[in-house]
Amino acid sequence: HGFLYGDGVYETLRAYRGRVLQLAEHLARLERSASRIQLRLPAGRERLAGLVRESLSRNQLPEAYLRITVSRGAGEIGLDPALCKSPTLVIIAKPFQPYPESIYTQGVSVIVAGSRRNLPEALPALVKSLNFLNNILAKMEAKAAGAYEALMLNHRGEITEGTTSNVFVVQAGRLQTPSVECGILDGITRELVLQLASELGVPSEETRLTVADLMHAEECFLTNTTQEVLPVTR
Repeated sequence: HGFLYGDGVYETLRAYRGRVLQLAEHLARLERSASRIQLRLPAGRERLAGLVRESLSRNQLPEAYLRITVSRGAGEIGLDPALCKSPTLVIIAKPFQPYPESIYTQGVSVIVAGSRRNLPEALPALVKSLNFLNNILAKMEAKAAGAYEALMLNHRGEITEGTTSNVFVVQAGRLQTPSVECGILDGITRELVLQLASELGVPSEETRLTVADLMHAEECFLTNTTQEVLPVTR
C-alpha cells in the first residue's frame, strides 16, 4: 500500500563515525507520524534503534545515509487499511556522499514555488509521509528555474518550508523561522539550530514569514538532516 497509495511514513538519518545523530528524536517523530495515520510500527523504539545500528555494522558504514521506511504493508487493492495485515519495514543504509563544497562556500539559490503547501487539514504537515507529490511538483519548478531549492507558501501566502528543508532568515540580528502553525514539518535539525541559538544567546523566534521578509532578510539558510546548514545567497 506504500507503493500503491503512498500510505506510510519515513525518517532520514545521518551517521557520523558510526554514530547516528539524534536517533532518539528521529524515532520519536517516526512514532508520532505513524500514530497520526493509525499505522502500527512493527517494533518499538529500542528495537528500531538496534536495527538501525545493525544496518550500519552489517554494511560497515561509518559515514552513512540512512532511511527508515514503514508502509501499511502488503494487501489487496483498495483504500481500506484493514486490507494490510502487517506493516512493511525497510531500512536503507548506504555510504554518505558529501555535498559539493561549493554550495557551502558560495551558497545556493531558491525560488518561491507556485505549488502551495498542502492544507494541514488535508494532509497534516507533522506527518512525514510517503506521499511527497506536493513537494515533487515544487522541486520540478526549482529545477526548471535553475534553482537549488523551492520554498513553498501556505494558503495564506506565508512561507512554510522547502521541498526537503526548513528555512531560517536573520532580520535585525534576530533568527526567525516559520512556526509549525504555518504548516511545516518540525525538522530535527531545525530544532537543533533553535536549541543552539538559545544556548549561544542568539535571539530567535518561530513566527510567520512572508516573501517580503525573504527579500529583506540580512541572511538566509536551509536546514535538514543530510545537508545540515546550507547558506542561501540568491
